[in-house]
Amino acid sequence: MTPNTYGFIGLGLIGGSIAKAIKTVCPDAGIIAFDANADSLALAKKEKIADDIFSAADAEAFSALGSCEFIFLCAPVSANDKNLEMMLPHLSEGSLLTDVGSVKNTIHSTIDSLGLSHRFIGGHPMAGSEKSGYKNADQKILENAYYILTPGKGVPRERVDALKELVQKMRAIPLILEADLHDYITAAISHLPHIIASSLVNLVHDEDDNGLMKMIAAGGFKDITRIASSSPVMWQSICLTNTDNIIQLLNDYIRSLETIRGRLKEQDARHLYDFFDHAKAYRDSFNNIGSGPIKKEYVLYVDLKDKVGAIAKTATILANARISIKNIGIMHNREVQDGALRIEFYDEPSMKHAKAALTEKGYKIF
Repeated sequence: MTPNTYGFIGLGLIGGSIAKAIKTVCPDAGIIAFDANADSLALAKKEKIADDIFSAADAEAFSALGSCEFIFLCAPVSANDKNLEMMLPHLSEGSLLTDVGSVKNTIHSTIDSLGLSHRFIGGHPMAGSEKSGYKNADQKILENAYYILTPGKGVPRERVDALKELVQKMRAIPLILEADLHDYITAAISHLPHIIASSLVNLVHDEDDNGLMKMIAAGGFKDITRIASSSPVMWQSICLTNTDNIIQLLNDYIRSLETIRGRLKEQDARHLYDFFDHAKAYRDSFNNIGSGPIKKEYVLYVDLKDKVGAIAKTATILANARISIKNIGIMHNREVQDGALRIEFYDEPSMKHAKAALTEKGYKIF
């Protein structure tokens, strides 16, 4: 095992972002990367993120990767079994394996079957982007994001501490959980919400005979269904690997819907009020630390008079302040959100800078 070397099997959005974060905080670190995408490897080499690159899954590649102090499994989940079996003969004593998947029991089972649980710590950086691939990798997506660690059986405490320290250097927030608990929590706060959002979108699609629902959909509907735009391939895989937890929570959710349907039929005003009041109180208690598994939006709503050139003037103010806009548009349905103009930004600093710039010019921000 070679100290201060990091192997990456897969150098996409998450793997690339972690590699960039490591190179930033440890410039002398050696990074060895394997990926099927030759363009990604070439770019990583050009940017001096990866020192050695391999595009073929052969003995030479896995021998080099197996000598690393930390090895990140960042390829698609379906490739983990094959990659681990090929790497097993080349693993150096002391090398630590970790992954970045959003479901932990499956990878832990594979690791256990290979007798590697004492040198594996599951990892789940709760960060992401609507974009993919190494070309979109950015260490900033890890900053202030929870990074869950699920140590395997028999992993020495000092190895857990070493990976935890590395995560902290990346400016992420390490959180140690049991694999079972991790999968149940993510099923509740990420996997089930994706199913609900997609079901709601499909319901509106099926009921929207004249296209009016789609035309006026905005505000609250778009906010709560935004995650339905995520990758179908990824969410198919997640549902098929965390099935039991999702079904358990889905059953609980169905029962809660049946209860509220009963309250509606009974016109039970008190229970309806309590239903919304309890949800509001709990939702308002959420902290803003960490990005969570559902991608965060950075949005401002601006009170704007309906005048020719009003949007252009607003955009010019932001351009002069050197602020990049991700999306901008008029809110035609404002039942939920005040403000006529919705502006979306790429990150929180840009949003805060924009709020200050527009407030200074007399704009009312919601």
